Amino acid sequence: MPGLLRGVARTAVVAGTATAVSNRVSRRQAGRWAEQNAPAEPAPAAPAQAPAPPPAPGGDDMSTRIDQLKELGTLKEQGILTEAEFVEQKSRILGS
Repeated sequence: MPGLLRGVARTAVVAGTATAVSNRVSRRQAGRWAEQNAPAEPAPAAPAQAPAPPPAPGGDDMSTRIDQLKELGTLKEQGILTEAEFVEQKSRILGS
């Protein structure tokens, strides 16, 4: 049973991270398109970032954090996350 729970927790972390990154990329792209269409107008303020996914109930918190950090590293290597975004998300994971 613990192995199943760990697998479910890992899937939830990956899905949550992927959703947060996808939303951020969409917002960034929409902002770029808005700048191209109306460069004279100031860009609207970016909405608040999505909170990090909550830890799995009863799961091993350290292994969950390690999995999250691995996923962040992969996203940074792929160029999906900038260095600043990577550092911010890493500090959220380690600070929680």
